[in-house]
Amino acid sequence: MTTPCPRCGFQHNCICHAEPTLSCPHVYVLLTHPKEMGKDTNTGQLMERSLPHCQRQIWDRVNPPQALLEMLDDPHYQPWLLFPGDDKVPAQPFQTPQDKTPLFILLDATWQEARKMIRRSPWLASLPRLELSPGTGSSYALRRNQQPGNLCTCEAGIALLETAGFHQDARQLQQYFDHFTGVFHADKSGHKK
Repeated sequence: MTTPCPRCGFQHNCICHAEPTLSCPHVYVLLTHPKEMGKDTNTGQLMERSLPHCQRQIWDRVNPPQALLEMLDDPHYQPWLLFPGDDKVPAQPFQTPQDKTPLFILLDATWQEARKMIRRSPWLASLPRLELSPGTGSSYALRRNQQPGNLCTCEAGIALLETAGFHQDARQLQQYFDHFTGVFHADKSGHKK
């Protein structure tokens, strides 16, 4: 029996050879709902492996991640929460900040979980929200109940790279994502693609 690759997790169709090394200097924080941990359909892992300044923090309703709170207090960062705007906090178009590093916070969760994360985290709900207009709809089909217009975590990361002007990085991450989704079912059913 073949053991899964320790990096990509695939057993029959390792995708490590397709993993890009991206150059975007912006900071990406995947604020991950605990239910997402260990899911093989989680696409945030693709960003975490390929973006040089991408990190995962685990969301907790009672104990917010201290490392992220410290980053939000750091004047060197311009935080942006990637979440649809509302009446209280409207979404804004991205502008490259002067003398600050963009800090993109992506809620790595289902949409239902992400809405709960916002409601239960006042410190999160007050962050500036980023207006995102992806050029295409989602092609992610590894989970059921996907709503039209919603993107998975990696697709949101691709759209952010495009929005921030890192078009080559966006293309490379899109190719990696396409490779991941293309071999997923074959690998899980025990077939080589």
